[in-house]
This record gives sequence, structure tokens and C-alpha cells, in this order.
Amino acid sequence: MGSQLGVARRAPLPHDILWLDPVDIAAGRLALLRPARDDGVVPLGVVLYTYLRLKLHLQAAGFECAFHDYDWRLGVDVLGQRLAARLHLEPAKRVMLVAHSMGGLVSRAALAMAGTGHVQRIVLLGTPNFGSFAPVQALRGTYAVVRKIARLNQEHSAEWLAENVFNCFPSLYHLLPAPGHSADLDLFDPGEWPQSGPRPRARLLAAARSLPRLLAAADERFFVIAGVNQETVTAVARRRDDFVYTITRNGDGTVPTEQALLPGARTYFTGVAHSELTRDSRVAQAVADLLRFGKTRRLPTRRARASAAAARISDRQLRHTQIPKVEWSALPSAARRIFLQSLNEPPTLRLRLPARRTLRSRGVRSAPHRSR
Repeated sequence: MGSQLGVARRAPLPHDILWLDPVDIAAGRLALLRPARDDGVVPLGVVLYTYLRLKLHLQAAGFECAFHDYDWRLGVDVLGQRLAARLHLEPAKRVMLVAHSMGGLVSRAALAMAGTGHVQRIVLLGTPNFGSFAPVQALRGTYAVVRKIARLNQEHSAEWLAENVFNCFPSLYHLLPAPGHSADLDLFDPGEWPQSGPRPRARLLAAARSLPRLLAAADERFFVIAGVNQETVTAVARRRDDFVYTITRNGDGTVPTEQALLPGARTYFTGVAHSELTRDSRVAQAVADLLRFGKTRRLPTRRARASAAAARISDRQLRHTQIPKVEWSALPSAARRIFLQSLNEPPTLRLRLPARRTLRSRGVRSAPHRSR
């Protein structure tokens, strides 16, 4: 969601930005993002608040930088073809890619195609190489972003938006946890999903299963910067007709650390949250080092042991969060800024360490440990 989407208009008229325009969302125009042939919706530049700082840092380090915005509703396979086509335009140049989140999968899809051998280095920031549980919640209408966006829409609920808008995005299905990374669940099988509430579309689930075969494997050009020590959904389980999520500190807040790792890539770790990876100065310095030297000392290559503290929350519980509607036009500017900057912040939960076994010696009993 790091690129603006909307309808391009000829000058002197400004472009009609749908994502992310709170006024359009409040007016119910988010439904225009449902993908359709010739729907007129195109990428209109990256979200500068997220990416400009990293670009300026790399320019100051001596790199010639260009953004690559894309229509993140579409599948990673389609977007990979479009990035490869752009790379084909400059076959004689030394090209390097710095990709954040889903952009890393788009880059890997592009590099699996012929004519991209001139790409010399690829740095993946918080890329869900083996998926994330955020798309699961988005498809269920319980993801923090979906629920907060729904607060702006006076007519529709988060569940309606999930069922009628977000569930239509092929990209969300390509970001689901890969088989073997969601415990005993195969999230590409529609029968594994709860029957109540918003559900994924079977056709898009089936199409997404083959994505791993379309992604380039890592080689010596690849570097991964993975986030740690942020409260992150790291597992999902089916409990009757509901999903229950386990939250631990084994991730960057959006992508579990284990699912960001890519065999064959050199990996570095940071405690910076997913949405801050492109705004953090130390990460930016590390990226510049990796592009120039192929290594950096600014980030560790070993991750610190994460706390065993955990919490669990269900879709049913999440549906009781972020309910009151927000009248955007009535919010003061400071409140508007805070609302937009906190879109990706999950509910605050108290993580608890597992209770120790009872100590029988000398009649001493251990008490449960708690941790924030």
C-alpha cells in the first residue's frame, strides 16, 4: 500500500487520488479500487511520507535514485513483469534494487525473468518472503488498517470493505503465509477458513498457490534486513468457526522474522518496526553500505533471542476494536496526522510469559511472569 492509486487527469487538473484520500474514503469511493478491466485506476507515485527519506539519504550517499510505484492491488506475477519491462529499458546501466515489504516479492518476480541479469544487488527490507498474517486479517476484515479505514466511511463496516473491496485484490492472496508457515492450516484451501464473516475467494486462492515457482531464488546479490522484537502475529489457528492469532516479539510488527528470511541471502537484523524501516537513519546507512560494499557493520548478522512472552486474540475479539466512526472534516489537523500515522498500529495487548512448572522442592511455587 506504499503507492498512491487513483485516476490520472490532464493538467491543469490535479490527479484524483483514491488511496489514500480520507475525503474520498469518507464518501464511499474506496469501492472504486475493486480491480476491473479498464477501471482507470493507476499508480500515482509513492507515498512520500514513507519513502522520501530513504531516497534522499541514498542520494546524499552518491546514488542516482528513482522510485518505482505500482498498482499494489494486482498480483505479484503481473507486477514483476512490469518491473522487468522497466529494467529492460536500461540494460547497459549498473542497477540495484532496494525493495520494501511486498516490493521485495515484486523484485524477485522480475528477477526470475530474462533480461534482468544486469541487476547487481538487491536489498529486501521487511519482505514477507514466506508470507505474513496481516493479509489473513485483511481478508477477514480484522486487520488494523482495514478497520481504521472503515472508521472514515460513514456507510460501510470493515467487514463490508473486506468482503467487497480488499478480497478482490490478487496481491493479498500472494502475501498469505506459505504452506508450512501457518502450523497445520493450509490457507490456500478455502475449506480451512471460518465459514462466518468475510471469506477469501476460492479462485484467487487457487491462483496464488503457484507464486513461489515464479520468484527468483536468492544468490550472492541478495541481502535481507529483517525486523525483530516487535509485537507481531506469528501464528494462526482455527478454533471452531474462528481464527485465533498468536502475537509474539518474533517479527517487525507485520512480518514474522522467520518468514522474512530467505535461504541464500545474507541477512541482517534490526529492532525497527516494519513501517519505519524506510524512515530509520541507521537502516538507511546500512542499505547504502550494502549497495556500495556488499556488507555493513551497522546492523547485526545475528538476532538477539526474543522473549517467550505471547498473547492470543481472535477475529471475534478484533471485531470489537476500532468501531466508532470518525468525521474527518471535523478533525483538527493534529488529530488527522496522528490518525494517518497510526494506521498500521495493531491493538495493544499484554504479552505474558508461559507459567513455569510448579517447584515442589521446599514447598516453593513459581508465579506466572508477565512482560509488556
